Amino acid sequence: MMEKPVRTQGEDAMTRSWSKIALAEAEALAGEIYGLDARARPLPSERDDTFRLTDADGREFTFKIANPAEEPAALAFQDGALLHLERYAAHVPVPRLVPTRQGARSFTLQTAEGGRILRLLTFLQGDLQYRTPHSAAQSRNVGRALAELGIGLQDYQGRPPVGKLMWDISHVLDLRAFVGFVGEERRPRAEAVLREVEAAAPRIAALERRQIIHNDFNPHNILMDPAAPERVTGIIDFGDMVHAPLVNDLAVALSYHLASDDWDERAGAFIQGFIAARPLSPPELELLPVLTRARLAMSIIIAEWRSAQFPENRDYILRNHASAWRGLQTISDLSADGLNRLVQKTSGA
Repeated sequence: MMEKPVRTQGEDAMTRSWSKIALAEAEALAGEIYGLDARARPLPSERDDTFRLTDADGREFTFKIANPAEEPAALAFQDGALLHLERYAAHVPVPRLVPTRQGARSFTLQTAEGGRILRLLTFLQGDLQYRTPHSAAQSRNVGRALAELGIGLQDYQGRPPVGKLMWDISHVLDLRAFVGFVGEERRPRAEAVLREVEAAAPRIAALERRQIIHNDFNPHNILMDPAAPERVTGIIDFGDMVHAPLVNDLAVALSYHLASDDWDERAGAFIQGFIAARPLSPPELELLPVLTRARLAMSIIIAEWRSAQFPENRDYILRNHASAWRGLQTISDLSADGLNRLVQKTSGA
């Protein structure tokens, strides 16, 4: 019998249904709790009610009303990271937490379904990266933005809530229990990656640089300047942060640069931008291809397992599946030397 999967922080919040907050109610709550006279528009979200607020002066905010199943400790951890960045790395373009009228970080709304945590953030302008034209300059700047975010978070002492996050590369070997859900044509490659990670485990454990990392630096969470799409204007969604090896953050982000015909240019420029701000140690560079394959294998295994558990939501769950599979095929034999050659080639472009 298949054992129970590792628990995702907030996994209940990902699957539990709840009563939606109407626009008029959101506007009333913004006025009562935050003193805002603002109009609300809904924003897409899979785990809470999220609104874009615009007040009479044209100021814009993101208003998030958490799912009743959301862990308060997880949200407090995210809030702490944003406050830390505001204080010690103000140049990093992340949302700012707006206090309530009473000066609190958040407010808990009591409902029949349980407490719902209200948080107000500044709204960042820009186009999501995946909607913008790609260039080597953009990839380079995105890589540098990730490095600068990591530098800003390196002294943040907050810790994630107790429990394993399913999307944490550090726990990828836990997914061996679910490889049986992967299609037969993809399963051997996924299993090979898990064996590779197991063999590399002592070297991964010996990595010295560990800190809080964003852990979800993908083109849906990065904002670019519409007038200059190579310029990063915002970084959003801190819901997957973990304490892990620094290089894991780079592996997660790199996994989203491998499913295009010009993947070598994109990947090379991205890594070049990162190491220009924060050089990698030889062990980190050596393990980067392994860890990137691990993230891609995770995407495949988790997506195929979850689509079997929730067939009614299959299309959404598998939205990144094809690109993850293509990326894994692309770098199936990529070594650290090969990765370094990509960076050097892009440097000379």
